[in-house]
Amino acid sequence: MKTLKVVQLLPDLNGGGVERGTLEVAKGLVDAGHTSIVISAGGRMVKQLEEEGSQHITWDLGKKSLLTLRHIWSFRRWLANEKPDILHVRSRMPAWIAWLAWKGMPEDKRPRFITTVHGLYSVSPYSEIMCKGERVIAVSNTVYDYIRDNYPKTDMNKVTVIHRGIDPAEFPHGYQPSDMWVAEWKKSYPQLDGKKVLTLPGRLTRLKGHHDFIDLINSLKDQNLAVHGLIVGGEDPKRQAYAQELYARVKELGLENDITFTGNRSDMREIYAISDVVLSLSKKPESFGRTVVECLSIGVPVVGYAHGAVKETLSVLYPDGLVVSGDKKQIVSKVKLLSSSKKTVNFKNTFLVNEMIYKTIEVYKSAK
Repeated sequence: MKTLKVVQLLPDLNGGGVERGTLEVAKGLVDAGHTSIVISAGGRMVKQLEEEGSQHITWDLGKKSLLTLRHIWSFRRWLANEKPDILHVRSRMPAWIAWLAWKGMPEDKRPRFITTVHGLYSVSPYSEIMCKGERVIAVSNTVYDYIRDNYPKTDMNKVTVIHRGIDPAEFPHGYQPSDMWVAEWKKSYPQLDGKKVLTLPGRLTRLKGHHDFIDLINSLKDQNLAVHGLIVGGEDPKRQAYAQELYARVKELGLENDITFTGNRSDMREIYAISDVVLSLSKKPESFGRTVVECLSIGVPVVGYAHGAVKETLSVLYPDGLVVSGDKKQIVSKVKLLSSSKKTVNFKNTFLVNEMIYKTIEVYKSAK
């Protein structure tokens, strides 16, 4: 078997779905005997990437600035020297640098140019770069439809749907946190004791539906139900005014003892496991609902707005969790029903990380 040299390109490695997918594919390449190189501005996930056998090159090609265009010529020289088989871009600004560098190379000297459309980007010439790959990967059927409907010049024969996936061994059904973790958790958050725990994961950005979650907790408290809301996610440095708005609203409603902001956490599996219901309330359709699959894999019910890939995922795995987008009354009744029953979710997961890695490498091979 011919081994491949694959370069993946993204803005940074500070955490998030795109970054996790990059690391998963990188590890899959190394495990299969291929050479894996990742280019980014760096971040906390670099250590893991390198420990798992990939090479990391620190190069900031993701800054949205005309100055970033100065890297085109040096990147073209780097490609000519490195001679990768595959150049796989996962974000718009790096994609522009990569594409302009790549287009200036002789055709017989170029790597194959692959893009992954990770998001439902604003429709614009700037975003259209993600459809310019010789092969284009869409992370869900939702994204495939979005490309087809908004970028009619795209040859849909070159677009392949490869759903993101999880490792069931990492999120095993019925998972219980260790006694030590539980003891530490209770010590840190005694206000949760004896309450039904409702969790909303996601960074503090306006799209994630935090206000709807606060309304949910407020409605349940008005009905004298013993619930506690967990908002798990760090502040976005660029949106600190929004974080302050959320804190102020919780205080204004007198919910300081009923809603806890945990900040960024690295123990999401444990937090899912102690939750009674996890919510997905994004205002904007998501491109893939990884959180949904992680929670359901453990056996924790998820209630989510029926749009985008959350609808796509829940429809397959757990239709009981779907609510009409923005219907706050339906969220309240659904959460009451699911949190009062002791039933755990039991299903066959079809969104597997190994499947995602295998299909991605098959796209690389067929492009070559």
